[in-house]
Amino acid sequence: MPSSIHEKASTKSTRSSFHSDECIEQVISVHHHVPETENEALEKEAAPEISLVASKISHNPASFASTGTHNPDFEIDWDDENDQTNPQNWPVWYKGLTIGFVSWSTWCVVVYSTSYTTGLAEMQADFHISSEPVVTLGVTAYLVGLAVGSMILAPVSEMYGRRPVYIVSMFLFTVLIIPCGLATSLAEVVVVRFFGAIAGSAMIANSPGTLSDITTDEYRALAFSIWSIGPLNGPTFGPIIGGFSTQYLGWRWTNWIVIMISGLAFGFMCILKETYAPALLKKKSKLRRKEQDDERYWSRYDDKKFHFLALLKVNLSRPFIMIATEPICIFWDIYIAIIYGILYLEFVAYPIVFTGIRGWSAGISGLAFAGMAVGCFVVIGSEPLVRRMINAHKKDPETGKVPPEAMVSVICIAAALTTIGELWFAWTCVPPVHWIWPILAGIPFGAGNTGVFIYASNYLAQSYGIYAASAMAGNAVIRSLLGGTLPLAGPAMYAALDPHWAGTLLGLIQVAIIPIPVLFWKYGHRIRMKSILIRSMQEDKEKLESKRKSGIRLAKKEKEEEEIVGICSKTAQP
Repeated sequence: MPSSIHEKASTKSTRSSFHSDECIEQVISVHHHVPETENEALEKEAAPEISLVASKISHNPASFASTGTHNPDFEIDWDDENDQTNPQNWPVWYKGLTIGFVSWSTWCVVVYSTSYTTGLAEMQADFHISSEPVVTLGVTAYLVGLAVGSMILAPVSEMYGRRPVYIVSMFLFTVLIIPCGLATSLAEVVVVRFFGAIAGSAMIANSPGTLSDITTDEYRALAFSIWSIGPLNGPTFGPIIGGFSTQYLGWRWTNWIVIMISGLAFGFMCILKETYAPALLKKKSKLRRKEQDDERYWSRYDDKKFHFLALLKVNLSRPFIMIATEPICIFWDIYIAIIYGILYLEFVAYPIVFTGIRGWSAGISGLAFAGMAVGCFVVIGSEPLVRRMINAHKKDPETGKVPPEAMVSVICIAAALTTIGELWFAWTCVPPVHWIWPILAGIPFGAGNTGVFIYASNYLAQSYGIYAASAMAGNAVIRSLLGGTLPLAGPAMYAALDPHWAGTLLGLIQVAIIPIPVLFWKYGHRIRMKSILIRSMQEDKEKLESKRKSGIRLAKKEKEEEEIVGICSKTAQP
């Protein structure tokens, strides 16, 4: 088929070369005899273009169809705005299923991070360890593993797509739980949890990217809210599951319960379709080249000029570069890391308060986290109201949509709620104050953490587009490192300062960082415009649009060539 096109074009061009002078004279004479109208200026402008095309035929017999390896006519893209292969056009029910699958899988990974904390005393006795902070290293190793894995698996998903990374990662995560359950020393537990976390980090680092793949800006916050039911309730359900399993079955059963739910998550990942647009378009262009036996077919995401190692180096370095050079990443990584670190410190503080001071059992102490879970669900359930508040902001005249900074207004409120919840807990956590009050303090604390997580993640995803996974990976590194190290200081801090002043210190730290979201709410647009990567993305978008317009102009000229060739062919006939 392609060869016939070449032959046809070549025949037309050759035929036109025999009669080019006559053809040019006819075209020009036609334009000289056109009566003047109100569109005379446009006709005069068009005449030189036709003459130029005729001249091109005369001096260059090869047609446009045979030139260039990146002919716009051969670019592979979505068929139209309603193309069902585009993940953003999937049916609502399948989008919901996708969100549910990745939410469940992320929940499994996060549950395993905190269920460990309820068995610290039993592990300390089994492994004959005298220091509680040493046993806490299992939490630290896990969160550091999440940080390291995010740096590797998020960029790799931008090379090969989300699905293969999810499948391999969840399989390894599930398998690596087995050695933890059979461990004979703390060192085994710490090392295996580290590598298991590297595998599981794929869900935390890439899920926001998956949500960006399948949703538009208008409904992205809703998708994040639904998905966050998993990761944000994982830390609260972890101690509940771990508490009762440790109390009645022993600490090893926390591993066996998690392996059951993660096995189900692995099955979900095998069912899940690919969502990453660049991977889908690269696959589509490769398939088209094979079907048509024509190497001219291409997509804008083809990376033929890169070797594997070079491309891997670029993708792995991007999150580090973004952490160091992107103003948005710098400020938000610091802010979210502190919020996240204090959240994980609470998973050490609650057992100290409810088990150590109030004398509750491990299982009942886990139920103390119910307040945080309620706060989380309140924010998620309020998403329609929150979206209305976001959409009430002034729209960007260039895009016709509200700017990403509209979401930061929600983070400002959430920042205040986390502070209120922390200070409330600090001064009601110990007797003689009734136990219900510190649990109720978890509602604003959980709501604030949920608001920060959802809308800060959404802000990063909307700001960085196809590089959202890398932005989130860098963020995951910083927050996981701080979330892994702060719990080590928890027992010593609460012992030295007592729960009142330890909680107050954490609350004051949260007060000190409130200006970060406030500044982004007021000046976020200016800060975004200072981003090298965002400016580069905008320039690429403009270039792509320019290339498409250029392709339309070239196609128009090619059509004019064919019309002139047709005229010449008719005049050549006797």
